[in-house]
This record gives sequence, structure tokens and C-alpha cells, in this order.
Amino acid sequence: MSDNNNIIASEEQELSEILQIRRDKLSTMRENGFDPFEKTKYEVDASSVDIKANFEKYEGKVVSIGGRIMSRRIMGKASFVGFRDGDGDIQLYVRRDDVGEENYAGFKKWDIGDIIGIKGFVFKTKTGEISIHVQHIELLAKSLLPLPEKFHGLKDTDTRYRQRYVDLIVNPEVRDTFIKRSQILTEIRHYLDSKGYLEVDTPILLPIEIGASARPFKTHHNTLDIDMYLRIETELYLKRLIVGGMHKVYEVGRIFRNEGMDTKHNPEFTTIELYEAFTDFHGMMDLVEELYTMLAEKICGSKVITYQGKEIDMGHWERLTMVEAVKKYSGCDYNDWKTDEDARKCAAEHHVEVPKDATKGTVLVEFFDAFVEENLIQPTFIYDYPVENSPLAKRKPYDPAFTERFEYFINATEFGNAFSELNDPIDQKERFEHQVALKKAADPNCNSEVDYDYVTALEYGMPPTGGLGFGVDRLVMLLTDSASIRDVLLFPTMKPLAD
Repeated sequence: MSDNNNIIASEEQELSEILQIRRDKLSTMRENGFDPFEKTKYEVDASSVDIKANFEKYEGKVVSIGGRIMSRRIMGKASFVGFRDGDGDIQLYVRRDDVGEENYAGFKKWDIGDIIGIKGFVFKTKTGEISIHVQHIELLAKSLLPLPEKFHGLKDTDTRYRQRYVDLIVNPEVRDTFIKRSQILTEIRHYLDSKGYLEVDTPILLPIEIGASARPFKTHHNTLDIDMYLRIETELYLKRLIVGGMHKVYEVGRIFRNEGMDTKHNPEFTTIELYEAFTDFHGMMDLVEELYTMLAEKICGSKVITYQGKEIDMGHWERLTMVEAVKKYSGCDYNDWKTDEDARKCAAEHHVEVPKDATKGTVLVEFFDAFVEENLIQPTFIYDYPVENSPLAKRKPYDPAFTERFEYFINATEFGNAFSELNDPIDQKERFEHQVALKKAADPNCNSEVDYDYVTALEYGMPPTGGLGFGVDRLVMLLTDSASIRDVLLFPTMKPLAD
């Protein structure tokens, strides 16, 4: 332990000395009449990636670019600089005779991490490396903190998430993940727009805590003097728009749930919900399969992708009812359970814990959780869910114990949820009231209420509608081969440090 303490103390002392040296350099610059933070603009007309990809176009031409010093080799009257702009890396060749003796002397005192602007012509070195021969160089912003680990990367995940700005500087592959995230959203929007969907925005602050199972964040509106809740879904407002005659709508929505955190969950996350009048959950199933297959090809270049060492075929989707899936993976057949007691007895025999008053539908869902989900590695639709856990889905016309609902799974993880939407206001009101009653029975202090305004909307008439919701973050994890949701959120929620 004492050795570790000594190492930490030594590192802290070294960092303190570096900080002081950099601040002293800044003070000296200002005393000499130069403020490295004074520049307000710098003309940029090229990027490192474009120059390297189109060398023939740029060879011999003068370019102007801005970025950060990442490494440096000073060799007397000339130096090579590892330079990183917003797109990538390129080498700079800086000579005293080109930039002037005074400028070169100042340049040699600059630090790794300093932001500079350069102008120079593009060429290849004797070793064939595409570089820029610098003719003009200037300091645009002084870096007062050193880049971590002596500029070879930031590896500690906690620090990476807390200081994403440093992570992006020193780990270029991280930037690629977030570029892909943006591309994924662009492709989804393009796909839905091409299908005639309209992107809309709905409220984030809600006047009531709806009866759904997710726990909301609570705040207070000072002017109205009322408590308000951050939304846990976008569903009910989007379906109000269906009632209003906007028959194809979607929202890319930030969602907030005051619940646990792990590699698949963050308190705030992004979903896409979409609703289409005059279709059903089968229409949503077809849309998901087409959309995800397209995204795999566009983002990854193939329908077959690799996620955490597993090969996933995004071009092939299996479709199973929940009853079929439970029978396939547990050997138990829902149709053999004649009564709720039969179902509970079967659960006991298979060591599946269920409530004492569990119905057949409740037991079926518990069997699914116990035996099925872990096996759903390849893309799979599970449909026809029991009515007990589907308060917003329409019952199946010929089997009212089940609803027209599906979830889809990839790599043993649920990625989205869809319904043939319930549009019977009387049935909806009863289900809402039952849901709230169960929640208050479990927690008498909860503030859940029935959204009666939504029931009123349904009373004006909502056409048969298919609805779908899916998590953007999990999708980005899949298509970027990222193990944790924190790897695909620029600024994930973190517990504050004590000091």
C-alpha cells in the first residue's frame, strides 16, 4: 500500500510541476505582448483526411488547417509534428528558414496539446508519408493541462466517461463511434421520411406521473407552482396526433427514468417511437426487419455483423409466438395449462418463481424470462404477449388472453417493442385504472395517475394503428460493437467524485 501511495504522490507532484510550467509559459507570453487566447477566427480550407485521400489533387498546393499538436520531434533547424485536426492525423514538417527564426523559437516552446493554425504545401517525404511543409504557423490556444498517459491514450474507463473531451482528443476510434451514431440517426430519419412519416416533438415535462411501471424524475414548476415529471416515454402524445389526423408520425426523443444503471441502462437515453394509422403490429414487424437490415448494410457494409465476438446475421429474422418460444426452449407448453393452478404448479416444478396468485399469462412471461431470452442471439421477433403485461396493446380478436404485441431480440437483449395499438377508450380506461391501482397497492406513497386526457382523445376515435418504439443507444452499441451504453453516450450519467 505504501508503494502505491508513493507512486500516486510522485505522479501528483509531476503533474503539479507540469501545470506550473505551462502557466508560467502563458504568463511569459502575455508579458511579451502575446495572448494565445486572443484569436477569434482562423481560415481553414482543407482537412487531414481529405488531403490523404486525395493526394494527387492536393500535391504541391498550399492548404490552411487548424488542429492540435499530438507529438513533436525537434531536430535543430527542422521539426516533424504529429498533428490532429477534426478529422484525423497528418504529419507537419516545420523549418526555421520557412517560418522565421523568431516564430521557430516560439514554436519550440509550445507544448503537446496546444492548438495551432498552419499554412503550407502538401508533399510526400522520402519515406512516402503524406505531409505538409509548413510556411506559416501560429498558436491559436494554449493547452494548460497535459494530455493523459504521456500522450499515448486514455485507458481508464471512468475517466474517459467523465472527461469525454479528453477521450475524444487521444482516442480517435471513440470519435468514429459517435460519427457512426450520427450517421445511424440520419439513415433512420431518411428511411422514415421516405415512407411518409412526419418527425414531431412532444412535451418532456408532464403534469402527471402516468401509471406505467418506470419510475420518473420529479421537478417543480415555480410559476405554475406544480410538481412536474420528466417523460418516461413519448407514446401517449404521439397517439394523440394519430387521433388528430396526423397518420404517420415519429419522434427521436430523449427519455428519463429514475432507475438502475448498468451496461445497458442509463437514466437518460434516446428512443424512437413511431405510429402509423391503418396498419398493425405485423406492419411494424416488416418495417423493423427492413430498417435494421438496411442499417447494417449502410453502417457496417454487410448484413452480417460482428458484435462482441458473435456473428449476427441482420438479414435473417426468426418469428415466434411467446408460446412457441417457451415450448421450444423450456419444453413446457402453455396449451397444456388448463387452469392458473396448472401453470403455477409447472412453474414450481421448473424452479421458476411466480406470485402466489399468478395467472397463466404471468407464468408464461416468467418462463420466457427464465428460459428463452438468453437463447435469442440471432434477430428474433417474439409476438403475441399475454394481456397481463401489455396494457396498451390491442387484444387478439380470436384469443383475448393475448395481445397483438411483439418485442425483438438480438444477442439476448431486447431492442424494441411494438403493438397493434389499443383504440377502445373503455378498455383503455379500465386497464389504466387497474395499472394505477396495482402500483399504489405496491407503493401507497406513489403519485401515479390515470391519463384521462388520453382516454378522452381515444373517445374522439383513433383508427387502427401500429406503433413501434426502440432504443437508439442499444442499436448504436450493436452497430459499433460497443460493450456498454456509456461507450455510445457522449456524456453518460456519472456519480460525482468526492473531491
